[in-house]
Amino acid sequence: MSDTVRGMVDPAGRLVGAEPALEALNARAGGTLGEAFAIPQVAVLARLAHRLGITVSRHVTAADGPDEIELWVRALPKADGVALEIAGWRLRPAWVPAESARRERDLLLGDADWSWETDASLSITAITPNAAQHGIVVASLLGQPIDALMTPEVDEHGGMPLYALLLGHGPFDDEPATIRMTGARVLLSARPRLDAGGTFAGYIGAARHAEVAPATPEPAVHRGTVHPDALTAAFSAQLDRALRGPLDRIIANADSINAQTDGPIRQDYADYAADIASAGRHLLGLVDDLVDLQAIERLDFAPAAEPIDLVDLGRRAAGLLAVRAAERGVRIDVPQDIDRAPATGEFRRVLQILLNLIGNAVRYSPEGGMVWVRTHRDRDSAVVIVADQGKGIAVGDQARIFDKFERVDPSEPGGSGLGLYIARRLARAMGGDLTVDSAPGQGARFVLRLPAQAG
Repeated sequence: MSDTVRGMVDPAGRLVGAEPALEALNARAGGTLGEAFAIPQVAVLARLAHRLGITVSRHVTAADGPDEIELWVRALPKADGVALEIAGWRLRPAWVPAESARRERDLLLGDADWSWETDASLSITAITPNAAQHGIVVASLLGQPIDALMTPEVDEHGGMPLYALLLGHGPFDDEPATIRMTGARVLLSARPRLDAGGTFAGYIGAARHAEVAPATPEPAVHRGTVHPDALTAAFSAQLDRALRGPLDRIIANADSINAQTDGPIRQDYADYAADIASAGRHLLGLVDDLVDLQAIERLDFAPAAEPIDLVDLGRRAAGLLAVRAAERGVRIDVPQDIDRAPATGEFRRVLQILLNLIGNAVRYSPEGGMVWVRTHRDRDSAVVIVADQGKGIAVGDQARIFDKFERVDPSEPGGSGLGLYIARRLARAMGGDLTVDSAPGQGARFVLRLPAQAG
C-alpha cells in the first residue's frame, strides 16, 4: 500500500476517526474506534505532537500479527486533537533467526534478568514482563527510542561509547548503563537482527543488574572518632540511594498516567499526575544538588583537567534543553558549527554548569523570548556567555545569588538555591570563574571563564 491513510486522535489519546486500513490495523492491535489508540509506536508520536504543539514525522515499525509493518507517520496537532497521515505501509515477514543465530540468542539471554528488543530505528518494540519486577513500567516505553530506557555510562573521555555501538549496528557485551526509571546500574548486551536481505532490522538484547560493591569505610582520625567528611559522605550516599530509586519510579509512573498509556482517564486526574511528576523531578534535582554539594565541599575535591570545546558543550547543553525551551516558547540561539573555543576543564562538570545557566535563562525568559549562547577567547581565558531577556537581577542581589540556598524571589517556582553556588564553585575549582552582569528589566548575562588551551 502506497497511498496515505488518515486518522484522528483526540486530546485524550482516543482514535476517533480512521480510514479503513488504519482502523483495521488498530483492531488487530486490540483497539477499537473511540477508545485508546492501540498502536503504541504511533500513539507516542501523537502524544508528543499534542504536548509540544508541533508537527512530528518519523519512520516506525509496528507489529501486525506475527509480521511487522513499516510506516511513515506524520502527526499534526489540531485544535481538537492530532491528525495522522500514514504512508509507506510496507509489510515484512517477522524475523526468524537461523539456527546459529538462535543458539547465540539463547546464550545471550540465558543469564539475563530481563530482555529487550528494538526495530531498525532503535525504537523499543518489546521488553519482557519480568522487567516490571525491577521497577520498569514496560507499557510506557514501547515505541520510544532506546535512550528512553537507559543512559549509557560516560567514559574517561566524556563520551558514551554505547551510543556509538548502537548506531554502528554491531554486537556488544556488558556495556554499563543506568536505567532512567529506577537509577539501577545494569550491564547491557545485544545482538543485531538481520532481515531476509541481510539488512539491520533491530536488536535483541539482555540486561543484567550489576552488583554494587560494598562501601569502603572511611578511615577514622583516631580511635573512636570518625572524620566529619566521612560522616557527610556516608549520609550523602545513603540519601542518594534511599531517594533516587523511589523518586524515579514515582516520576515514571506519574508520567505514564499523565500520558494515559493504559487508556483514557479523567483530565483532572491526568493533570494531577503531571503535577506529581513535576514535584518528583524537583525533589530529584534537590537530591542531585545535595550530592554535588557534598562532593565540591570536600577538601580533596579536584575536577579533571581535560581538553574541551566550549562551543561543543554549549550546543550540547542547548540541545538537551530544547524541548523545555519549546514548551515555554523560548528560542535558544547557539554558536555556529564552525566556531571553536578550546578550554581546559572537566567535560561533565562544564556541561553541568551550562545546563544550569541555560536552564535558568529559559525558566526566566518571557514567552517568545530568546536565550543567547556565545563564546570567545579573552587573553588566557576561553569564555562562554549565556544571556536572556528576562526581568533581570538588581545590583544588590547579584552577589548573593551565588550564595548557598539563596534565591532572589523564593516565591517563584525554581530550584533549590544551590545551582549557581555549585556552578561557581565548580568553575573556580577548574581555574576559572562565573560572574553575572544584569540590571532590572534588561535580562541577565552570565559569563563562564575557564583556562584556554595553550596554542
